Amino acid sequence: MLHILRLDRPIGCCRLLVPCVYCGCVPFPAFIPVWLFVTAVLLAGLMFGSFLNVCIARLPAHQSIVTPSSHCLRCGTPIRARDNIPVLSWLWLHGRCRSCHAWISVQYPLVELATAALFLACVLHTGPAWQTLVDAVACFLLLGLAVMDGQTMLLPDTFTITGIAVAFLLKVFAPGIRFRARVALRTLEDAAIAAAMLLLVWALYRIVRRRDGLGLGDVKLMAMMAAFMGLPLALFAYFVGVLLAALFAAVLLARHKARLSDRIPFGSFLAGAGILAIFVGKPAIAWYLSFYR
Repeated sequence: MLHILRLDRPIGCCRLLVPCVYCGCVPFPAFIPVWLFVTAVLLAGLMFGSFLNVCIARLPAHQSIVTPSSHCLRCGTPIRARDNIPVLSWLWLHGRCRSCHAWISVQYPLVELATAALFLACVLHTGPAWQTLVDAVACFLLLGLAVMDGQTMLLPDTFTITGIAVAFLLKVFAPGIRFRARVALRTLEDAAIAAAMLLLVWALYRIVRRRDGLGLGDVKLMAMMAAFMGLPLALFAYFVGVLLAALFAAVLLARHKARLSDRIPFGSFLAGAGILAIFVGKPAIAWYLSFYR
């Protein structure tokens, strides 16, 4: 039995063609208390955010995410279980290592909170559905890649290539889906076309400017986004990412904080735009296409 979760229709998002539980257009299981489901999603997001911090710290340096166990980056002391509780431990320790009192970056609780918020946003967007899982995995990977590229200018294959494979499996083996071979082919086509388009941009820039304007990691990231969300939304994300990166570069140039030859972490803007596309990409594209009807 299903009932519709309603919040007095404060947003009216059905008019924007955005399905979500806010306005009641997405069914929610009546036998699950909403508060319990939301709490479970937030706790899962915090735990996955803690794991994401490990990936962010170790993958760009080609370190194992399994061993050694979590430890202080300054003194090497293993972090106790009570000091490894997402967000709460950082607040309790005032952002300091218990052993050497070294400062622990605020990035750790922020990534944990952001992951939890994105997981909850996915649930509120599409309800308890398989698509919610697909979107949550995409948000997890994109958030990690955005932070890693911003810090190191690297987009590890462990996230991008593995992400393409995970997206393929999630789409092809979705419960109740028909024509799995067609879905598999479409997913691979979207990823290949997206990668080819960005490779063309990379090649043209290299020919004209005789230097790299994009990294191949950006090409793999674009392919991963297309595998998860389809080619139209990936192109929307690329368009928004380019605008954001251009605006950021313009501000740096205007403030004399950078030169034209300097590099910026385009992957961070592309990944952030990918997260945005998951939630607003479809209505934004529909709004744009309405001018041509």
